Amino acid sequence: VPKLGDSDVHVKMLAAPINPADINMIQGTYPILSPLPAVGGNEGVGEVLEVGRRVTALKAGDWVIPANAGLGTWRTRGVFPEEMLLKVPADIPVLCAATLSVNPCTAFRMLADFERLVPGDSVIQNAANSGVGQAVIQIARASGIKTVNVVRDRPDLPKLVERLMALGADHVVTEEMLRKPEMKDIFKSIPRPRLALNCVGGKSTTEMLRHLQPKGTMVTYGGMAKQPVMVPVSAFIFRDVRLRGFWMTQWRKDHTQDQESVAGMMDALCRLIRQGQLTAPACTEVPLQDYRAALEASTKPFVSSKQILLL
Repeated sequence: VPKLGDSDVHVKMLAAPINPADINMIQGTYPILSPLPAVGGNEGVGEVLEVGRRVTALKAGDWVIPANAGLGTWRTRGVFPEEMLLKVPADIPVLCAATLSVNPCTAFRMLADFERLVPGDSVIQNAANSGVGQAVIQIARASGIKTVNVVRDRPDLPKLVERLMALGADHVVTEEMLRKPEMKDIFKSIPRPRLALNCVGGKSTTEMLRHLQPKGTMVTYGGMAKQPVMVPVSAFIFRDVRLRGFWMTQWRKDHTQDQESVAGMMDALCRLIRQGQLTAPACTEVPLQDYRAALEASTKPFVSSKQILLL
């Protein structure tokens, strides 16, 4: 462990998830690449063991999460500059804290920043069983916003539907169902969505767009199908839909001077966690020494459980 500088914090990592972006960084296909040799992992929670003499905001015993991507959280100990860490309450479950800085923040910002949603409005999203998808369902539910959740057909579909409904999903449909006339029945009980959240790309995007209200917004934050977003010309001309993109890392960069927005978001999310309205995604806890098995499991198709390294 490096020597503790005056503005440094010595952290004992507690838990860190494996997210798709972490794998992309290792593959070299992510927009941020850490200088080598590097430690993997962009998210996690740790406990402060010791602080340098100039550190004022943190003390031993505090829980911290990364302020930005690229921290390298898959380790047992680390010494980091104070500004690279955010304090979080130590009274929330460790798995909630470990998975707080990426997916729930992404879900929170996308629901808040693109359309003025009010209770009774609806949102449609694909990859609804992803970490972001599960957070969107719960945050929307707490705000009185209805969700239409799209998942890929799979062998254990009824089990997955049940799990998402238990989180607060209003409707769960498969990619194939998006093309069927039965979709009209859904929009008899709820309004057509003003916001669509896209993590897949390809055909899934085109089908989801059909159900968006005129002048609605589709926000793309992932591309799991590795296919471009395809939009019919008619959607632009006759329905004036808007297409936007979102990347949490960029939002953080843009708001480095705006600590009020960051603190407001973290407080709102921690409040939801304390009230039992926001839980950690379905997780499989894996001791650090079994990291190979965890990495392998996280790249398999139809994974609905996030691998969390216990450090």
